[in-house]
Amino acid sequence: MEPERYNGYKVWGHAILQQEDILMQERYAASGTIFQNGKLVEASGVLGHFDTADDAQQAGLAWARAWIDIHG
Repeated sequence: MEPERYNGYKVWGHAILQQEDILMQERYAASGTIFQNGKLVEASGVLGHFDTADDAQQAGLAWARAWIDIHG
């Protein structure tokens, strides 16, 4: 996934594949990172677990946008 530009920052949503659960179903942990001028500004912890990588990435992006809206 490519970073998204948002209000002068580059934001990333991450999907981290988790160990399969007892039902043998893949899950993805979500996180987000924010960069400005090539430097890390902020990184989230695990934001939650999702059934798809896309859902996890979107959660990470949403967190990053919200963080920028509050702190940026």
